[in-house]
Amino acid sequence: MQHYFEGVEDVLKEQETSKEGIKASNAQERLTKFGKNKLEEAKKKNIVIRFLELMLDPMIIVLIAAAVVSGLFGEVADMIIIFLVVILNGVLGVVQEGKAEKAIEALQQMSSTHSRVRRDNEVVQIKSEDIVPGDIVLLEAGDAVPADMRIIESASLKVEESPLTGESVQVDKFSEPIEKEDNLPLGDRLNMLYMGTSVGYGRGEGVVVATGMETEMGKIAGIIARTEGGKTPLQNKLASLSKVLSFAVLGISIFIFAFSILRKGDFSSEYVFEMFMLAVSLAVAAIPEGLATVVTVVLSIGVTKMSKRNAIIRRLTAVETLGSTQIICSDKTGTLTQNKMTVVDSYGQEEILPIALALCNDTQVSEDGSVLGEPTESALVTYALKQEKNKNLLEKEMPRVEEAPFDSDRKMMSTIHKNSKGEFIQYTKGAPDEVLKQCTQILTKKGIEPLTDSKREEILGENTKMAEKALRVLAAATKNYNAKPENRPEELEKDMIFIGLVGMIDPIRPEVKIAIGECRDAGIRPIMITGDHKITAVAIAKELGILNDQGEAITGAELSRLSDEEFEKTVEKYAVYARVQPEHKVRIVNAWKKKGKITAMTGDGVNDAPALKSADIGIGMGITGTQVTKNVADMVLADDNFASIVSAVKEGRRIYNNIRKTVQFLLASNLSEVLALFIATLFAVRLFSPIHILWINLITDTFPAIALGMEEHQENSMKQPPRDPKESIFARGVGISILYQGLLIAVITLISFFIGNDQSHITGMTMAFLTLSMCEIFHSMNMRSLTGSIFTIKKQNKYLWGAMISSFVLTIAVIYTPGLNNIFKLVALPWYDFLVATALALAVIPIVEIIKVFKRRVMNPENM
Repeated sequence: MQHYFEGVEDVLKEQETSKEGIKASNAQERLTKFGKNKLEEAKKKNIVIRFLELMLDPMIIVLIAAAVVSGLFGEVADMIIIFLVVILNGVLGVVQEGKAEKAIEALQQMSSTHSRVRRDNEVVQIKSEDIVPGDIVLLEAGDAVPADMRIIESASLKVEESPLTGESVQVDKFSEPIEKEDNLPLGDRLNMLYMGTSVGYGRGEGVVVATGMETEMGKIAGIIARTEGGKTPLQNKLASLSKVLSFAVLGISIFIFAFSILRKGDFSSEYVFEMFMLAVSLAVAAIPEGLATVVTVVLSIGVTKMSKRNAIIRRLTAVETLGSTQIICSDKTGTLTQNKMTVVDSYGQEEILPIALALCNDTQVSEDGSVLGEPTESALVTYALKQEKNKNLLEKEMPRVEEAPFDSDRKMMSTIHKNSKGEFIQYTKGAPDEVLKQCTQILTKKGIEPLTDSKREEILGENTKMAEKALRVLAAATKNYNAKPENRPEELEKDMIFIGLVGMIDPIRPEVKIAIGECRDAGIRPIMITGDHKITAVAIAKELGILNDQGEAITGAELSRLSDEEFEKTVEKYAVYARVQPEHKVRIVNAWKKKGKITAMTGDGVNDAPALKSADIGIGMGITGTQVTKNVADMVLADDNFASIVSAVKEGRRIYNNIRKTVQFLLASNLSEVLALFIATLFAVRLFSPIHILWINLITDTFPAIALGMEEHQENSMKQPPRDPKESIFARGVGISILYQGLLIAVITLISFFIGNDQSHITGMTMAFLTLSMCEIFHSMNMRSLTGSIFTIKKQNKYLWGAMISSFVLTIAVIYTPGLNNIFKLVALPWYDFLVATALALAVIPIVEIIKVFKRRVMNPENM
């Protein structure tokens, strides 16, 4: 219902109540009908369900099947190692699972614990969750609003609504009905109070019109619950790769198993078991068991680096999404601006103006110099402090003896002060138009002079100039008395002496303009979404470089008149959205996503939560952000600094490039194993057992792969446009490189095997094991640059050197440690066989370097 258009009596009648409140005997009946005044809790998945869901990955299912059958045939060591791999991947996945279900819990915590209500004409204190529609709630400064209410009484009531609207300035509230208007934004419903907001000044009473999930806060909670988080591009690519590999693995393994038995015609249990183990070896070789683990670890490392730059990642894959972000929809208040009203312009008598504004003010200055109070009034006191006019000292010299509080009808506030001479001085501040109407004189450097028409025009002109710069303008005036005047505002606030004007604004963060320029260089388009007025939003956006023309701005009301189809056609036109509501933000994000753009959304208020969850990546504010926003967000900025997003994007791009290197390295390694096994099968020889392949995949593949994720970012990475989100992970030559590198390593491995096989089968198998292991260790060095020469890289990767040495030592230990080599069915090689196997492995570096030379001639290395 649009209660803001209705009169108080009509709303009370509709809610079947009165100003005396509902009858206590009816409260329980209404509580049963409407339910508790709290938000629904999110359903949680227990840890077992999460683990089992991760086990449904096709590659994991194939590995589990291989492990079970291996155990049945007595290969206990193979079974144990395979199961350890599966469990490790599952545990890592569960540990990194997001905590989005906490969003609703945080929303609940925002409601006040107890509230004062009037029932049976008596004021009682009850739990906020027991409030029902029709209750009369009493509020004063500092109280949290426990439900949605229509104001029935207001005394200088000001409310902090930034959690819902994004506006930093407290809103004046009144009880009169509002003139009907289509699509009236929440921020303009000045006779309404909403759950989750708080009273900053004055007092008031309201009749409850909605509780629980029916409140505006509840609607947001509902949107959060309904919105699907979606998968990141990397998740989708790896999921597709997993399915393809799984079906390919099953097909190849079944073919080899059947082909080998039919070719020889031997159906004995011993030979069938041997061929089955060969098929299992192929399956293990083809599945990059370490891929999910390595990607998780690489992302985790990126998370640690980002945290040092004040970007806290709550969902690992969000790191990769940042690197491909094309649109950043940013909330204005507290994100692009400082969320701190500041006087930036003034006109008039500079000596008296700060004194008047500091004394006609209810803000307090603490002993440590901090200013405590309503944002606008705090800005005025801070302005006075900068002019060396301390409010505390001024009040000692001229204590307040009377006041006329601000009233929304008069749009002014006045205070009376007594100076040391026993004279009484009045200071008034308020809306420039209203104050100027009541002034007949003006204070100038020469003294008090008549306020002429030309001077009035000059003052109004200055007011217009400030307003055009989106400044909030206040005027100050004074009046002198010989005796203490009566407290009658209509008498006090006339025939006053005009002092001057001040213009305030929530200023931009100094570093944000630079950050937005860097975003543009990186091909990322910033979009401002705010609950503030259009003129303010446009002014801020122009200063930041977000828009050039006012035609690029649109209000929430104008957006509501557009259908989804119309909006999708024109979404690229708009860079600023003003006076928006939560549902508008979701529409904006979704419109960009339908354009195929990877979209990020920053925000700090509850109103931002649904859009943050809808976006490909939601970015919450750590300092000013509500707990709801933080829980929904994929990333939280610890310093609330938009500039930190630029660092995060840069890190995201670095990580994605490193993941491409890791994927190429791992898949080329696995392909080499499959090809080597397949070719060996054609020659009717047993090359490896499953335990060999698992060891290579876990040790000589995984360690270097993780180290590749530590590579530094490429130069000029933030001068390149975001990659196409539809781009395959195998694009830009990665697929071709995997094929030729896999074949190259397979051939080198087979050469080593046949050299050793002339002595004995176990020698050939050991030499092949050593060559394949070392070849992959050396090949990891090739992956430091996908197209450039590794000999031109200036910075060394100490982690890669450490991984290579560790893998080498462990491989040697398996071959030369008595007892251990028996478990692995290997033999200690003489020194000359060792050198031959190692030399063959080392050949992978010069061969790949030569191929890169040709590759650079046909491809652009800057994009690799």
